[in-house]
Amino acid sequence: MKMKWILLMALTPLLAACAEGFTNANNTVSPASEAAAATDQTRPVTRTAPAGARTAAQFDVTSAAERSAAATRAPGGERSLGSTVASLGDPSRVGFWLETPLVSTPSKGRVTFAGSGKTANVDLIPIDGPSTAGSRLSLSAMRLIEAPLTGLPTVKVFVGG
Repeated sequence: MKMKWILLMALTPLLAACAEGFTNANNTVSPASEAAAATDQTRPVTRTAPAGARTAAQFDVTSAAERSAAATRAPGGERSLGSTVASLGDPSRVGFWLETPLVSTPSKGRVTFAGSGKTANVDLIPIDGPSTAGSRLSLSAMRLIEAPLTGLPTVKVFVGG
């Protein structure tokens, strides 16, 4: 328990720095970054956490509608890509996404965490590495599937659907 507390205290300034790194002097997202994000669906729009954010809930600025859509399982048409160990991805990138070597092209998919039985629809974003390498899961997706933010949960990955 003490180790988790130490890790949380060490990560808090880092998370705050990450969130601040994508804003302009007025603490807003620049129009150029919004335009770039709007043209590429696998690159979530960067939104900032409220000033003074310290908890995962404060950093997770996805809306209730976004969380509901991500939790709704699409009917059929998907295939399993296998399992991957997931670490927490960049907390300043809002949305539901998984950066993984299990895909070679950006795709729509789903992750499931056996520890909670919860699932989340995600954008699958390819990264270099062998298929046995780990993946990075968004803060919003980790919270939705109730995976431990400071752990390395194994998630099942599906494409399509």
